[in-house]
This record gives sequence, C-alpha cells and structure tokens, in this order.
Amino acid sequence: MDKFLSCDWGTSSFRLRLVSVPELQVLAEEQSVKGIAATFNSWKEENANEENRFEFYLSILKNRIKNLEQHLQSSLENIPVIISGMASSTIGMMEIPYKSLPINLDGSDLLLKKIDETDSFSHDIFIISGIRTENDVIRGEETQLAGCTSVDEGLFIFPGTHSKHILVKDGVAVNFKTYMTGEFFDLIASKSILTSSITKAPFIEKSMQAFDEGVREADLNLLHACFLVRTNQLFNRYSKEENYYYLSGLLIGSELKDLKNTNEAGIFLIGDEELSSYYERALQVIAPGRKIEKVNSDEATIKGQYKIYSVIPGHSPQV
Repeated sequence: MDKFLSCDWGTSSFRLRLVSVPELQVLAEEQSVKGIAATFNSWKEENANEENRFEFYLSILKNRIKNLEQHLQSSLENIPVIISGMASSTIGMMEIPYKSLPINLDGSDLLLKKIDETDSFSHDIFIISGIRTENDVIRGEETQLAGCTSVDEGLFIFPGTHSKHILVKDGVAVNFKTYMTGEFFDLIASKSILTSSITKAPFIEKSMQAFDEGVREADLNLLHACFLVRTNQLFNRYSKEENYYYLSGLLIGSELKDLKNTNEAGIFLIGDEELSSYYERALQVIAPGRKIEKVNSDEATIKGQYKIYSVIPGHSPQV
C-alpha cells in the first residue's frame, strides 16, 4: 500500500484525506460538517430501514471520494479507506463492539472490521472500533492515542466537546474518564441566563487574566461558581468579552483540578492548537512546573490509523 484514504468521521464533522505512505503526507483533503449524527438523522428521515443503513452511509462516503477525485483529476480506485470515530457506533455505518481495557498503546489489540471492495465501491474499508471501561466509552481517541508514539507512559488529555483523559502505564492504556466540558460550555453559553453576560472575542491580555481567575475559582462548587459569571457582569467585575473566558477557565479548571494531586510522569495534550493552548494555560495555573507536551490531533489520527492497520495481522480480528 503506497496510499490510503484516512476518514475521521466524528459526531459533528467529517474529514477525508488522501495520505501517502510511508511519510504520511496529506495529498488532498475533503471536509464536511455532516458528521455521524447528521448522517444518522438523514437516514432516519429518508427511510430508516436497517437493511439499507450501511449502503446509505457508503453512498455519502462514495460522494466524498468523488469530490477528492475531481479535485485531484485522477482516480482513487482500489485505495483502501481506514475509518475511525463514530462510524462503528450505534448511530454509525455499523455497530462494532468496544474493546475493553487494558489495551496496548500500539493499537495491536483494537477491533478492526474489514469490508471487502465490491463492484459498486472499489475500496476495501477498515473500520476501527472504540474502547471501554466498566462505565465509560471512547470512539476515535483510541486511534489518536495509537498515533502518539514518542512515549509509553503518562496522562493523555483529548480536549473537546467530551474531553477524554487516558492513563497509560508501560505502553498500556489502563483507565480513562470522560468530561462533558465542551458541551457544558455550549449549553451554558447559549441556553442559560448567562448568555447575556458573555460575548466571544479575541484572547487578549485582560481575557487571559479572567481565564486564569476562572481556573483558580474552579475549586468552588461549580453550580455556585457558574452564577458568578452573571454577577461578574452585573457588578462590572469583567466585561462580557472577559467573562466569556472566565467561564471557559471555570469549566476547564473544573475538569483539570484533580491533576493537582497526581504524579504522572508527563501530561500530553492531543487536540487543535487553539483549544490545546487553553488547556496548557490552565494546567500551568493548576499544576505549575509539570511537563506538558502538545500533539496535533489530525496528525495523531493519521498516524494511529496507519499503525493500527499495519500491526493487526490480517487486518480483520473477530468482532
């Protein structure tokens, strides 16, 4: 294989990239806001016949590949497609069971489902499933974790709508937790009484100070502390723009505050540059002096997909 199609099909977004091997260079890219949730809703509205569900998702994938072909002005036939994210979920292309912890950091014991190419879809498909504990689940971050190859121990944090903290010991993921930080922020910012007290604006020096204060005040009861966003504005403590970052610091600080009492060798942030920078700043307030390393999530996804494809014998363990 000298090329593959990397598909990151998340809940709210879709990314398809043509990647060259072995340098893992992105040659072309197709993006859409039509993630798995929107695709599932479209399928329900159109027919919602379980027998045609896979074909419905496949038709969308096929159209996205055609867009790449038109952009490149060349055929992508017979190039395999490796899919991670929510495609293996209950609302995805097909449901594939979670792999229970512990799992190897190299991804060698993850579940990978192969669907052979057909006359109507000239690509082998490889769908990576998620991981679980007794009471928590992940789909997508397990692939990014496999793409973090430089270390085999530490706490790996994946900021996002549902942030994930994965604990790795001796090259094995042994536990993880999910935090609904991003979703809580969106709900509070758009559907609560606090909506009129905040306005998004550039992250300037005064905003940084408000963000840091929010991180520090995350030790307060969160239900009480959130109301301070309103009184901050009523009493002119912060402008609406500064208050936006105060709320951000408050929620991120609440997610991270337990790290004061941990002694992990290192903390690794896997995400986009902007969001990771907020988490890095919050960590510097909460746990000054701790070793923090940032990893680009897109690069980790591609590296992880290729590694999982490469290390699993036959590319098709039982599922």
